[in-house]
Amino acid sequence: MPPKPGVIPLGPLRLGDIFNGAFSTVGRHGKQLFGIGAAVYGGALAVVVAAVAIGYSATSDHLDRMFSLGSDEDPRTDDWVPVVIALCAIALVCLIAAVLSTALMYAAVPAVLQEAVLGRPTTFSAVWRRAWARVPAVIGTVFLSWVIAMIPLLLAWAGIIALMIGTIAMDGGASIALVVIGIVGAMATAPLAVWLWVKFSLAPSAVVFENQGPIAAMRRSSALVRGDWWRIFGISLLAGAIAGVASYLIQLPFSFIGMFSGMLGSANLGDDPNPASIIVAMSGYLVVMMIGQLVSQLIVATFPPLVTGLLYVDRRIRTENLGPVLAEAAAVPPQYTG
Repeated sequence: MPPKPGVIPLGPLRLGDIFNGAFSTVGRHGKQLFGIGAAVYGGALAVVVAAVAIGYSATSDHLDRMFSLGSDEDPRTDDWVPVVIALCAIALVCLIAAVLSTALMYAAVPAVLQEAVLGRPTTFSAVWRRAWARVPAVIGTVFLSWVIAMIPLLLAWAGIIALMIGTIAMDGGASIALVVIGIVGAMATAPLAVWLWVKFSLAPSAVVFENQGPIAAMRRSSALVRGDWWRIFGISLLAGAIAGVASYLIQLPFSFIGMFSGMLGSANLGDDPNPASIIVAMSGYLVVMMIGQLVSQLIVATFPPLVTGLLYVDRRIRTENLGPVLAEAAAVPPQYTG
């Protein structure tokens, strides 16, 4: 039997070993995982809320004038241009916050898992320093993987749009035939996108475990996935489904509470409410829904990456005989490493 200094036995992992290891990591290091997740997503949410508040305060007069327009009146350029600029700025802040928070979690989960596999304790500050140092490489890896995986789908959809535009002047039968061809083309490229996604799915773990750069990590992932694509795909899909169901169940009570709060708030609105009164009336609903989304996001952002990290470890154990190296790092007595 392989030694088990941490959350998994240091030998080839079965499905049960991987999921037990993920749940055990959550149990042993939940404070670090959920603490960093709460700090990351809570901070991102605070930044977004602050951006929305600043944007609204800067354009409140313009919004009031636009809301007061009649059905036959058009908004003035002086009113809608600042609103559009504010919305674009808020969208940019949201994008930056989402990218940074996602990258931090993609780096933090393998950093915790690295210690959990060896059975060593870790702290919030140690995980944070380790994760923050790898954020640029993780961002590059996730971005490149996403772009490469999405290229087939984007090309297919571009083809569909071009076909639809180009067949406007054609007769109905030809138009339908070309649209069908475009849809079939999109369906044909979807498996390629999924194949590429799985091929590079272990790259974020390689970034953290091996201090690799984006290109090197993607090459490592491609090499480790080779020969075991279907197993990695199935286990990753199952982990995502479990996290999705758990997220949905967590959000249900928050949704009911939020709807009740929103009904109470909207009952106090007048016949002609302004944007500020609408926001105040719906503030309870928004706060409850944001809390529910934050809690569920912690599950979605933690469990699938844990499973992916364990798949990375499993593939290295199977292809590179990593077990004895891990046992030595965990200070397992030699007689138990064979």
